[in-house]
Amino acid sequence: MTAQTVAELDKLIPPNDDPRVLMHSCCAPCAGDLMERMIADGIDLTIFFYNPNIHPRKEYRIRKDENIRFAEKLGIPFVDGDYDVQNWFARAKGMEHEPERGKRCTACFDMRFERTALYAHEHGFSNITSSLGISRWKNMEQINGCGELAASHYDGITYWTYNWRKGGGANRMYEIAKRESFYQQEYCGCIFSLRDTNDWRKQNGREEIEIGEKFYEEKIK
Repeated sequence: MTAQTVAELDKLIPPNDDPRVLMHSCCAPCAGDLMERMIADGIDLTIFFYNPNIHPRKEYRIRKDENIRFAEKLGIPFVDGDYDVQNWFARAKGMEHEPERGKRCTACFDMRFERTALYAHEHGFSNITSSLGISRWKNMEQINGCGELAASHYDGITYWTYNWRKGGGANRMYEIAKRESFYQQEYCGCIFSLRDTNDWRKQNGREEIEIGEKFYEEKIK
């Protein structure tokens, strides 16, 4: 099925009758469609990049820089959160061998959304959301549950549980990534995901991931 264009989609209306939205972004490829859609619909969007789970630092830097590049292109304010990686390792302790979508991922979402909700509270945002849910590799209910929990800690803040995959959002995500030649990350982000992905590759006769080497490309017709 061909993804609908932004112009063909229903107009986005954030909760709380408030056009301001603070969006937690995990990376440019996942955030690209959300960014373009919200700007097209007149939403006052600010990006909040807080992902200390990403490992190694080189991978973190590339993902963040790609997101900054696209935000600057669209004129979207970008908030750079701390890379307090020790906070992540402390939270993940004892869950090093949990599977993807398991308890460790819940702890990871909680950590990132707690900081997003705190920033929203401190800076007058009533709506927060995240680009994490657009990926078909993620459990949307798990993500939304963590987002709603983080928002519930503050009066007047709502986690916007919009289904960003609706209307072909996941397809447009890849179309934008190819058009913009975004960096193509090959694992979720944390050191444990990198370990498990490389283990799978070795078992299947493939080379280990090379950080910073792969980028999306448009096919020449």
